[in-house]
Amino acid sequence: MDISAARKQLTEDGYCIVPGVLGAAEADRAREHLWAAAAESRRRGVDTFMPVLDPNEANVRVFNLLDIDGLFRDLIRHPLALDLVTALLGPSFLISNFTANIARPGAKSMKIHSDQSIVVPEPWAHPWAINIIWCLNDVHAANGATLYLPGSHRYVHRSDVPADARARMVPFEAPKGSIVAMEGRMWHTSGDNVTRDEDRALLFGYYSCNFLRPQVNWNAALSPETIAGLDEEMHRLLGLGPDANTELSEPIVQDVAKGAAVNLLEQAHAPA
Repeated sequence: MDISAARKQLTEDGYCIVPGVLGAAEADRAREHLWAAAAESRRRGVDTFMPVLDPNEANVRVFNLLDIDGLFRDLIRHPLALDLVTALLGPSFLISNFTANIARPGAKSMKIHSDQSIVVPEPWAHPWAINIIWCLNDVHAANGATLYLPGSHRYVHRSDVPADARARMVPFEAPKGSIVAMEGRMWHTSGDNVTRDEDRALLFGYYSCNFLRPQVNWNAALSPETIAGLDEEMHRLLGLGPDANTELSEPIVQDVAKGAAVNLLEQAHAPA
């Protein structure tokens, strides 16, 4: 897919799918590393079943991927991923989280949500977050492809979400090695895996504008050894320095300027 067309679709439709970002062997290797990361997570005492998110243990959740394996530190900063993030959010963003969800046969959907609504109160006037979803196997409706509500990235208030949102959703279907870029305001959920023997392995790289606090405190989550091995770019992307959020993205600058202008007008016309 032409990257310029992908950027355009992302900004207009709230998503884009780019196939062939990873070759088949690369995707298989990443999936092997993911299963190893799940075992390592459990060894560290972090369970891979989250009852608050999923109805049964057929969903395998893996957190803190960046500390567990260097392969995931490479993926989170993949040039194409960062290109799409920049196209939507501008240059001032941080890596907010990087997790995985393996939907095994029998996995059920989680609750409908938008990622931005979880961390930012309404109204949602601008895209301030994005998910880059890595497909480590072929993803389709039967094995639990992520379901999304077309056009919902334009919803400003929670009341805009229709009562029958789940019935209106369609799956993100993509071949192994693809990435799905999904705007943070898009309402979505995980799909049901109704297959007998297919796992659906997805990685979720979550990025947000740098004036938002990341979902993960990387200074606390990453080991000293991992932090010591990061280069300057990763320090910046993870907000590990003292100036992680000193720049404002363009939409916020416009909002601040507009708010200041309104305040000045109100003061000028206020009774003496």
